[in-house]
Amino acid sequence: MTQPGPAPRAEHLQAVTDRYQAERRLPSLVTGLLDPGLPSGLGWTGAAGSPATSDTQFRIGSITKTLTAVLVLQCRDEGLLSLDDPLGRFVPEAGRYAAATVRGLLSHTAGMQSEPAGPWWERSPGGTVAQLLAANDGSGAVFEPGTHHHYSNLGYGLLGEVVARVRGASWRTLVSTRVLEPLGLRRTSYAAEAPAATGWSVHHLAGTLVPEPAHDTGAMAPAGQLWSTVEDLARFGGFLLDGHPDVLDAPTLREMRQPVAPATEYGLGVRVAPYAAGLLVGHTGSMPGFQSALLVDPVRRTGVVALTNATTGFSGTELAGALLGPRTPGRLDPWVPARQVPAWALELLGTWHWGSSAYEVRWHADRLEWRDLARGLAIAEQFTRAPDGRIVGEAGYHHGETLHVVRREDGSVLRLECATFVYTREPYRDDADHSPTEETAR
Repeated sequence: MTQPGPAPRAEHLQAVTDRYQAERRLPSLVTGLLDPGLPSGLGWTGAAGSPATSDTQFRIGSITKTLTAVLVLQCRDEGLLSLDDPLGRFVPEAGRYAAATVRGLLSHTAGMQSEPAGPWWERSPGGTVAQLLAANDGSGAVFEPGTHHHYSNLGYGLLGEVVARVRGASWRTLVSTRVLEPLGLRRTSYAAEAPAATGWSVHHLAGTLVPEPAHDTGAMAPAGQLWSTVEDLARFGGFLLDGHPDVLDAPTLREMRQPVAPATEYGLGVRVAPYAAGLLVGHTGSMPGFQSALLVDPVRRTGVVALTNATTGFSGTELAGALLGPRTPGRLDPWVPARQVPAWALELLGTWHWGSSAYEVRWHADRLEWRDLARGLAIAEQFTRAPDGRIVGEAGYHHGETLHVVRREDGSVLRLECATFVYTREPYRDDADHSPTEETAR
């Protein structure tokens, strides 16, 4: 699905995409490079892992916040509110949060708690605005307003209600009629519309997949509800660079990009992230089963879109920096989730210690990987099952050696031995102690 472009650059972009998908164990990853000079706004797009295209929807999480901020700034530009207005002017039921300003909510400097009180909102069916306000009266504040940057999903749920009351229409209607439709974002929607990716959680040790929920978040929708595609987000990225006469003009977008406090990397609804060539502006997003990034460089007039269907393992700013950086040699084979871990390997997964040094044992690509926790999970050893049933080192210091599983009388695993190396679930208590003395092994 790679679009035409200079071959060396396209090869670099695909190599970065392939390597990131493989190393981070992402079921699927779709990336795009912005080119605002093209009608689509997308100069290149590529994918790795399970089949997905630039038209596949993924949940975009907190990129939704930037669209909510656009709605707020539209109200400001039309004289319907001031950024210094208190929340209580529009939502008097906000309790002690009524004094928080619109600017403070937009920039996460209102001192508001990070998450709404109650169940984990991303993994629960959403409630009503009345329920949200009743459960969050301001007693959960963590800082005095204006003293710290403290990211608050709750704040954006309340900002959605501000624009709804100012305009006399729901946030869902407003984001559609005042942002999506004027910008031509036809594949951005409140709920998933096929073709859409399934959200997954990747088991950290086994590499298997567990489906994640995709609830309607109700009153918290302005903080992270929307679904979109690489193509639509590229168009939205072009808007963040140049504005649109029916949405927001360029001066307001420049205002949004200015950090509200000197020590923060957040403006009015957008992140400001340094990278090797300058600054990236936009937002990243995360919801159960999904992560995303839309980051543009206003000076170089380029940017990156990235969408994946995994709960963890992704850094949007890191990936954007790699895609926009110097050429990366070498492509990796895609990571493929494990369907099942064999019984002989399953009981060995987890943390093992050699002396006081810790290793994480994972199942990956039909083998056991010993990853050194002191070296950032660098692969130290690999073991496979030989035809004769032995567990044999395939790479690393133990290459060719046999790993022996020493068991207790009840059959459970006590320790692992390879040559003179002994691995135990707990660190050795002293140099002479290679296993818990109260345990008996056969």
